Amino acid sequence: MLSLFRRKATDLPSDTSLTPEAVDPVLRSKAYTPSKKELGKVTPKRTAAGRRTIEAAPTNRREAVKRMRQKQRESRAEARSGMMAGKEEYLLTRDKGPERRLLRDVVDSRRNVATFFLAGALVGLIGSSAAMPPVVQVGANLFWVLLAVAVVVDSVLLARKSKKMIRERFPNSTTRMGGHYAYAIMRSINFRRMRMPAPRVKIGDQIP
Repeated sequence: MLSLFRRKATDLPSDTSLTPEAVDPVLRSKAYTPSKKELGKVTPKRTAAGRRTIEAAPTNRREAVKRMRQKQRESRAEARSGMMAGKEEYLLTRDKGPERRLLRDVVDSRRNVATFFLAGALVGLIGSSAAMPPVVQVGANLFWVLLAVAVVVDSVLLARKSKKMIRERFPNSTTRMGGHYAYAIMRSINFRRMRMPAPRVKIGDQIP
């Protein structure tokens, strides 16, 4: 009885190339996955530039210290570059947050009287010295008073604009406005080229 259900090897097709995948194209497309090489993709392992290189261990203590200092310099350079670009992960705690980013744009998009405060203070200090003639001393003192008043008035206007922008852009913000005012005013005192992070907008541009 069992012999009736058995098939001899000679009964099977002699052509071994007729696999299920070859007979049924749909089955072949589901079962067969082309390699990256067949698809024309180049993996990093096949490129000389993409091969992983293993750094040799330092031979002495001097070389180890030299490598450590080199890595520290590269790390500091990367951190400074990221901070100047305004990347959140490299910023100081005082500079983080969308509100502070908005305040930087507010300050950088306007001409601030406080930016000239340090230079004006130096001129006033020199002009009011005893070595100068009395007329120059009086003029320097008057200039100093006018500059101080202008800085106060402009700082008040900057604080009002900062408050308005934050309320419009972030109505649900729970951060203290006093800290934002001080942050904006301190940034406005610095010269534009010395500000960190670097300005994203030019003077007169619309705030993004």
